[in-house]
Amino acid sequence: MSRRRLLVGSALLVGCLAGSAFAAEKTELVLAVQGEAEKGYDPLAGWGEYGHPLFQSTLLTRDADLKPQPDLATSWQLSDDRLTWTVRIRTDAKFSDGSELSAEDVAFTFDKASRSGGVADLAVLDSARATDKTTVVLKLKEPRITFVENFFSLGIVPAKTYGSDYARRPVGSGPYTLVQWDKGQQLIVEANPYYYGKKPAFRKLTFLFTSEDTSFAAAQAGKVDVLAVPAGLADKVPSGMKRHVARSVDNRGLMFPMVPATGRTAPNGAPVGNDITADPAIRHAINAAIDRNALVTHVLLGHGTPAYGPADGLPWSNPQAKAPSGSLELAKKILDDAGWKPGRDGVRTKNGKQARIQVVYFAGDSTRQALALAAADMVRPLGVVLEPAGKSRDETARLRHSNIVLYGWGSHNPLEVHNLYNPALSGTGSYNTGYYANAKVEAHFRDAQKAGSIEDSYYHWQQAEWDGETGYGMRGDAAWAWLVNLEHIYFANACLDLGKLQIEPHGHGWPITAGISDWKWTCP
Repeated sequence: MSRRRLLVGSALLVGCLAGSAFAAEKTELVLAVQGEAEKGYDPLAGWGEYGHPLFQSTLLTRDADLKPQPDLATSWQLSDDRLTWTVRIRTDAKFSDGSELSAEDVAFTFDKASRSGGVADLAVLDSARATDKTTVVLKLKEPRITFVENFFSLGIVPAKTYGSDYARRPVGSGPYTLVQWDKGQQLIVEANPYYYGKKPAFRKLTFLFTSEDTSFAAAQAGKVDVLAVPAGLADKVPSGMKRHVARSVDNRGLMFPMVPATGRTAPNGAPVGNDITADPAIRHAINAAIDRNALVTHVLLGHGTPAYGPADGLPWSNPQAKAPSGSLELAKKILDDAGWKPGRDGVRTKNGKQARIQVVYFAGDSTRQALALAAADMVRPLGVVLEPAGKSRDETARLRHSNIVLYGWGSHNPLEVHNLYNPALSGTGSYNTGYYANAKVEAHFRDAQKAGSIEDSYYHWQQAEWDGETGYGMRGDAAWAWLVNLEHIYFANACLDLGKLQIEPHGHGWPITAGISDWKWTCP
């Protein structure tokens, strides 16, 4: 795309924004941080799973140090049999339409979400009941310690007015309320006058849903106050802006189809399985060949860390699961020992099949594209050909069970690890698209869920990754080749104080806005 077209596109997208958005008092901000919710802004359909839902309140929040803090809840207690949560909520909360928020709305939200299929880890809910205006009792079918994570992510919706159009016109008790959504272009929100918490300094926010190039051009023209950028642009800070770098648990990795191709299909009719990646030698060799430090240096330009698992550095990750990597000699030995022989063209073959596999990534994501190309270059000397292909999300949904997919994940919740390797989720959504299954890993997951606290569960999550004999990680089944953990890079107006940034989860849901009530304008 030419520079002229980029500038013209930026002008068209932001020209409709009123001049007051850039007035001296600066009570309005324009953000280009991606993350448009394709299904809308309904917590019951998954909105807010990564980061605070913004329009709705949650029972609990996390501060900048990720320590739990009360939001709607004033107290929460788990019974000794680990089956019943009793939660008491504050009395001064109102929805953005002025109606009172009570325990009935909390019970309705949890009950409705448990039956909607859009929110993970709520199917275990047996009943949700308001015993009075401020008390909710949540009973589970079985012990599930990660159920408490819903207290941080599930936004509360109004029982009396929730309906089929809620995703486009959400009513909530969060700091902002949605005013206008032009799908694929922009979202305009305004401060909720009934918000019970700390009032944000900015009365209006406009989120632009433009491409990386167009958003960057708009920032250069002074039309954007907060911009999310890929690592390749990290050093190109526009005049009048300042770079902010947030640590994250946002990772990127190669998901391997784990079963042979036998003609089986997923519920959506897509083919399942790949004979090449079903061979553990291929998966272990790719893991061994990839130089993750080089990916951080050359693709992320130093803005990240090597990834060896789905939750590196978090308490439920097992550092003992890490295996040697960045070694072509080791990778070649793995393939030699498994009977993969170099052919005349240099591509290895076994049982008449070449080690040639497509790697699918979301088109338009420059970081994923660069990682896919770099990984392909790293394994090519092995005689293994990875063929990067940028696809739409719809195309990816048809290809993800039979091809390697470059996915991104990363959560403050250990349940995500469970879901990535849970055979019960194979073929549904984006979890476990490779159809991974290991009975011993599942047993470790069950033990983790039966723990009396999140802290007590960590050991069992670690054992699922590697217990000394098996696991989903590099030393075990190597169901993924995890590549890197990203830093989240933002450019913000030099006059905008963003406060202390959280260690952020995966990018969906605007994680940078979690501390928006603390943002301040510092210039006259």
